[in-house]
Amino acid sequence: MPAPLRLARAAAVALLARAAAVALLALAASPAAAKTLVFCSEGNPEALNPQLATTTTGMNAARPMFDTLVAFEPGGGALVPGLAQSWEVSPDGRDYVFRLRPDVPFHARGDFTPSRPMNAQDVLFSLERQWKVDHPFHAVSGGRYDYFRDNGLDALLESIEALDPMTVRIRLRRPHAPFLATLADPFNAVHSAQYAAHVLAAGRPEDLDARPIGTGPFVLVDYREDVAVRYRAFDGYWDGRQPIDQLVFSITPNPTVRLAKLRAGECHVMAFPDPNDVATIEADPALVLMRQEGLNVGYMAMNVLMEPFDDPRVRRAIGRAIDREAIIAAAYGGAGRVATNPIPPTMWAYDDTVPADPVDVDAAQRLLEQAGLPDGFETELWYMPVSRPYAPDGKRIAEMIQADLAKVGIRLELRTAAWDDYRLALQSGEAPMALFGWTGDNGDPDNFLYVLLGCTAARPGGNNVAKWCDADYDSLVVRAREAFDQGERATLYRRAQQIFARERPWVPIAHSVVFMARRAEVTGFVMDPLGRHLFKGVDLVQ
Repeated sequence: MPAPLRLARAAAVALLARAAAVALLALAASPAAAKTLVFCSEGNPEALNPQLATTTTGMNAARPMFDTLVAFEPGGGALVPGLAQSWEVSPDGRDYVFRLRPDVPFHARGDFTPSRPMNAQDVLFSLERQWKVDHPFHAVSGGRYDYFRDNGLDALLESIEALDPMTVRIRLRRPHAPFLATLADPFNAVHSAQYAAHVLAAGRPEDLDARPIGTGPFVLVDYREDVAVRYRAFDGYWDGRQPIDQLVFSITPNPTVRLAKLRAGECHVMAFPDPNDVATIEADPALVLMRQEGLNVGYMAMNVLMEPFDDPRVRRAIGRAIDREAIIAAAYGGAGRVATNPIPPTMWAYDDTVPADPVDVDAAQRLLEQAGLPDGFETELWYMPVSRPYAPDGKRIAEMIQADLAKVGIRLELRTAAWDDYRLALQSGEAPMALFGWTGDNGDPDNFLYVLLGCTAARPGGNNVAKWCDADYDSLVVRAREAFDQGERATLYRRAQQIFARERPWVPIAHSVVFMARRAEVTGFVMDPLGRHLFKGVDLVQ
């Protein structure tokens, strides 16, 4: 559809949301001089507490409120101090001692005002809640701590102790090269143990998750599903008050509607415009287009616990039948490259010797015949209901795969669900075939190769949505976690990618170019390769 017609239709849809948007801005604008920045986000967060989130949508909604012990500098570079001002690692790589930053205040909330700054007890509370099944908050809000478990932290930790009020020692059962990078992930944010005790005593333990407080630059005001998450600047933030007074995540699943709202001034920054609208954004002097090669992968997983996907010949046949170049041209607007491996080619462990699967319908048909399926079969393909950085148009991708597989007799019924339900269905193993993807959030290959394809994450609820568990593959990625020499790790990861290529639990589709857009009056907002939307230091200049 031509961009002007698409935008005209979107404008009509946007009129339905405009009254809500105006009301939202009115609610956000307290004093007349307050600066309110509105971010058009792509969907509802599955949680406001990052301990309960597994997607970038949920993590990004929690980010304004929380800090971690260590952090990545803006732009996804080196690890820098966060709530820990320094740390030491023992020669055997098992003991980590963190010295905490003094005088870091927590937010206040309703009838709760913290009586002390952040200390070691808060760090212990935050990690032990996820780790220990007998912790009083472990089962609160139905907590599963999927990301904590997918990273294997429940089996990795040996002890956590406060050496004094401002010093924490974490001991691991074995060396773990990505441990510091994993601590920088939002699910390891530091919560207030005092606030937890307060809501527990008041009989409202779920408030810890539904009305969370942290040490971050913004305080949660409220969340309205399908409408917005609202925050206000935290005057006591340890790293300085923010230039903007209020921050609003305006939940807008349709990318074309997001763009219409950006052009109308109803939001100042938008996530993931349709690649087909890039030229329109570039031509508008009021807007600024941002682009970056994504640290991501979009893929189609095949559930190996279901027939006939338990047969590698079927999985390889499907891969040979799908024209991924055509998908990238049509659904990604050409903004991406065909994926071969489960990690992007910009990562240091990428194996460029793995051959790409060329489209070969005859070869696909022969593989199906060898598997005893000369006439193909019927199954379901699930597609994402929202645009994602690694898959801008899930429905279009699914329709193209449906047409490709029909050529070899595989007849697909296309299915979708609301984003939270979709994610849960895939993680629980309900979908035989499904589109999904990942944006790396700590820059380590482990974040892809172990978290998405290791045996630990193949459990019900885990992020290994293919439910593929290969003992040889798993041994390699586990050994790579325990090695600190990058060359040794890279060798192990390349061997693992060879096994992935042979067994094909996924059809890797694309590594996308990620787009965002902002209004010209926004300053200080930069794209981040780790998929983070960072509003610290962002301002509006009239």
